[in-house]
Amino acid sequence: MTALADPLLACWRETLKRRSGDGAIFNTSGAVLRTFGDIEAEAEAFARERLYEIAPGSVIGIQLGNHRAWPAVLLACLRHGLVALPLEQTMSAQEREAALGVCRAAALFTRDGGDENSIALTRREGGEVDWSDRPPSLLKLTSGTTAAPRAIRFRSEQLVADCQQICDTMGITAGDLNFGVIPVSHSYGLSNLITPLLARGVPLVLSRDRMPRAVLDDLARTKATVFPGMPVFYQTFCEMPHVPELSALRLCISAGAPLPLGIAQKFRDRFGRAIHSFYGSSECGGICYDRHAPLVEQGFVGEPMAGVQLEMLDPDAEASPIRAHTAAAGDGYFPEPDAGKLGAGSFAPDDLLTMTEGGFRIVGRTSDLINVAGKKVNPAEVEATLLHFDGLREAAVFGLQSALRNEEVAACVVAEPNVREAEVLEFCRQRLSGWQVPKRIFFLAEMPVSERGKISRRALAERFAT
Repeated sequence: MTALADPLLACWRETLKRRSGDGAIFNTSGAVLRTFGDIEAEAEAFARERLYEIAPGSVIGIQLGNHRAWPAVLLACLRHGLVALPLEQTMSAQEREAALGVCRAAALFTRDGGDENSIALTRREGGEVDWSDRPPSLLKLTSGTTAAPRAIRFRSEQLVADCQQICDTMGITAGDLNFGVIPVSHSYGLSNLITPLLARGVPLVLSRDRMPRAVLDDLARTKATVFPGMPVFYQTFCEMPHVPELSALRLCISAGAPLPLGIAQKFRDRFGRAIHSFYGSSECGGICYDRHAPLVEQGFVGEPMAGVQLEMLDPDAEASPIRAHTAAAGDGYFPEPDAGKLGAGSFAPDDLLTMTEGGFRIVGRTSDLINVAGKKVNPAEVEATLLHFDGLREAAVFGLQSALRNEEVAACVVAEPNVREAEVLEFCRQRLSGWQVPKRIFFLAEMPVSERGKISRRALAERFAT
């Protein structure tokens, strides 16, 4: 595909016609870092001065964090027919090398030392990739079943479809101001911040300060209207004294991890705004969105996004796996395709959903089921029970190996100081079947989460295996 025919570049040209001189990227003080015209000039310079010797179809890693040059680097890659590979800023050097190796990257964009304005391009021996007749525009990094890195193939038309579905479903327009503290290298940030900027002309504030107090103050100062956040931010906001008035903020979104119902209710009570749960996947973008945010049911994610159809794969079961049919679904994994899971306009995630009167509710994951002597325990069901105990703030349930029962149920919790393990276990015994009750409860000061705001049950199981 030529740059002239690339759908995302075509959308960008229309954005430029309307908004060339307008502010596109702002810092947390409200100053303009880039106009839309500045982004175009920067993209042209990157393509002309940095990428001209790299063969089209090559993979280019982008590890810049939430940097003002990120949109221009992506545009330069598209313009030169290169395949962008976003990488999280916090990944270790070993993880980065593994990802670059698996994706056969020919070069890597990074920030050049301590110079805020300097971007370095390092060439690598990536090797040629045969993309056949459907070369991707972008690879999203994810983990395979063995935790080894693999990537998801996307063409520009799929990125544009996801952007359109998100903006149309959530009512986000060029008159809004997005607040970008979530990593733009992750699928959530790419879909809610970068592609709306390029394809719809939605300006954004870019922040690299993830301290919740700074985020809240910057939200107020910049008068951002849309905040794509994660549960960890909303929880901390609720606990802060002396919070600022968020006069311009009209839309609060939560994704990346399940939003505890209690946190959503506390935020609404304190700030007068509902949090809208957004359910999606790196493989296919947005799946469901809680448009009305009644905040009465744990795990509720609302109705399918505009343009998305959900198929219940086990319609007679109380909780069923699903397949999402959407124009935003990627073409498959790389280097191994796994066509049964992803491709041909659909994706089958590992989540278990149940249909309710107003939409869908996530009740667990097929891959997280715990096998206790042949009986399957859904961790989400146990977590929901634990969170009804007065004084428990967070809970994560996982399986530990057992010589006699294959696995046994364990839980990590964040609780008030007066909560005792024996009391919590007795509470569970009165409400759960015997095989569902945790054998051990580990008390943590805070729940470990990734940069994406997710809790890894597998990591907790490994941590507490002994």
